[in-house]
Amino acid sequence: MAGAADEPIARCTYGCQDNTCSGSLADRRDGAANPSVQSYRPHGSLARVLYDKRKADEWLAAYDKRRWYKVDKRKIREDLLDLWIPLGTGPNADQPDKAAEIFLVRSAERSDSLPLQAWHSLARSALSWFISRTSINGLLGRGSMHVFSSEQFQKLMDASGFTGPWHSLVDLGAGDGATTAHVAHLFEKVYATDISPPMRWALARRKFTVLDVERWHQEAGPFNVILCLNLLDRCDRPNTLLNLLRTSLAPGGRLVVALVLPFSPYVEVGERGNHKPSEYLPVRGNGLEAQIIGLIDRVFAPAGLRCLAWSKLPYLCEGDLGQAYYFLDDVIFVLEAQPVTVRPYEFAAVDDGVSLGRNF
Repeated sequence: MAGAADEPIARCTYGCQDNTCSGSLADRRDGAANPSVQSYRPHGSLARVLYDKRKADEWLAAYDKRRWYKVDKRKIREDLLDLWIPLGTGPNADQPDKAAEIFLVRSAERSDSLPLQAWHSLARSALSWFISRTSINGLLGRGSMHVFSSEQFQKLMDASGFTGPWHSLVDLGAGDGATTAHVAHLFEKVYATDISPPMRWALARRKFTVLDVERWHQEAGPFNVILCLNLLDRCDRPNTLLNLLRTSLAPGGRLVVALVLPFSPYVEVGERGNHKPSEYLPVRGNGLEAQIIGLIDRVFAPAGLRCLAWSKLPYLCEGDLGQAYYFLDDVIFVLEAQPVTVRPYEFAAVDDGVSLGRNF
């Protein structure tokens, strides 16, 4: 999530759908449009890094953030459009809210701190031999994520018809707990899980009750609200997890699922050992809108989960010496448990030919 099993892998934000782009962000953006820029070549590795970062940050500053909160409604069925909840601000509900703006400003400030970024770079190089990227981020206090604010969460819950009780919340794969903290004040008890020891320490420092990643549903629950944010594409057995989520909801409870689309699973630690999940999640369709429909019809419904509301937000990640921040399209679903009346999933292993990897 905002820290599920791993931080989003940085990628070109110009639309590349894989990690094979060999050009820098500045090269891809400027191309041959400006000969004077094209002919300029900074001397020294640090100068090149800072030059590329400046160009990348200029592109981010000019980026139309309204795209973060929009979908092509012409490609969405009418019954699903009725469940659409815009979460942006401004006259057209398509601008970042205050919490997102604060995150972006803080991320830019930390990204611009050369001593801080130099320290992070050196530490990552040394620690990467021993621990995962997620654990490194936890130790360094970097790589924080932002999904939604308290106000956006409350709007989604209201739209889903949830009236309480606001007794218990569990956030699975909560990372450093930054997103959990936005909504924790609404609940009497707040639980969280994460596979990374440093992230679990961070969650405990926030006074959340940290549960075991394998036995969370046995140690507490059932839960009034379960957060599963950017985790389904990171876990080894997503179908098993969905069924466990349904059975762990208290009566009248809500499951909030966030998923980066287009769907691109990548498992940091799994049974197959090749970063591919052991179970196949049948997300079909070309493009974001088609996959939204596919998720509701082919994934959630067979698992006994009915969609009550959905929206689209940016999945924001703290930046580095590459650029001020990173983002991906995140689709949020609010679901309720239903009796399973269709044939359960066949937990098939993913085909070896499927191409995987987070596009960030």
